[in-house]
Amino acid sequence: MTRDRERTSSISGVHAAVITPRRAGEVEIDLAAMLDLVDFAASSGAQGVVLFASAGEFVHFTPEERSRYIALAAKRSRVPVIANVSHSTLDAAVAMAEEAAGAGVAAVLIMPAYFYRYPPESVETFCLRFAEQAAKWAPVILHNAPSFTDPIAPEAARRLLATGLFAGINDSSGELAYIEDLLRFSETNPVAVLVGADRIFTAARRAGARGGVSGAAAAAPELMVALDRAIRAGRSAEADRLDARLQEFIDMVRQFPAPFAVREACAVRGFQAGPPAVPPGPELARRCNEFREWFRAWLPAVQKECEAAA
Repeated sequence: MTRDRERTSSISGVHAAVITPRRAGEVEIDLAAMLDLVDFAASSGAQGVVLFASAGEFVHFTPEERSRYIALAAKRSRVPVIANVSHSTLDAAVAMAEEAAGAGVAAVLIMPAYFYRYPPESVETFCLRFAEQAAKWAPVILHNAPSFTDPIAPEAARRLLATGLFAGINDSSGELAYIEDLLRFSETNPVAVLVGADRIFTAARRAGARGGVSGAAAAAPELMVALDRAIRAGRSAEADRLDARLQEFIDMVRQFPAPFAVREACAVRGFQAGPPAVPPGPELARRCNEFREWFRAWLPAVQKECEAAA
């Protein structure tokens, strides 16, 4: 096995993009609550966890606090940890990558610099300069997240991946054609293609995606694990039934600002999710209560289906 294939071989399956609980009235991370969520994902069968992804609202926390928690979680977790070290500056992203690698993470995730918009050549240069420094410490996974920052065009993604500095790419565009383009590229290039949009998880896995970074797996990891198992085993009817359940969850969640409803679902399951970043107004609070009641009724039936599929 080549060194490149060694770097990508362990990046597969369902990786739960866990939320980041905060203490009430504070900006700081509730470390104990977040470790509970990491344990929950691992005990439910997830192949890995992703810290401070979009669902983890990383923009609320300082690089120092993120690095501190990444180190604690990497030491605690029974499954591989991927750390999102994205930042609005290249220097901070590189510094977090070095610390995360020293803590023993399986890989680091990098998206283009967020908030400010940059031309495509600057987006590509940012990602390349990051990987030139960080790839010597840990496998680097490129993250295309056009809902939150500048998109990485397919041709730019191919050029970046062709450098050999990236172990893979996580695409959250929700466009199956983007995934399929990357999969054709991966036939001759040893990179892991991951799907970051739960709505097309099943289609992307069937097309050959190595795995997924799943926000749904933060709240319902057993569903994503059972679905992934059914897809890999070729049990199409079972996978279709479980995917229908996933689409039900997504249809409810997408009515709220990301990742508001996922946090509420975690709270329903008994975890300390902490307060939302922005207090809900009366209408959002009303819909939130409806969602919680829906999730309480939806979850037991889904758990039974997952147990039957095991």
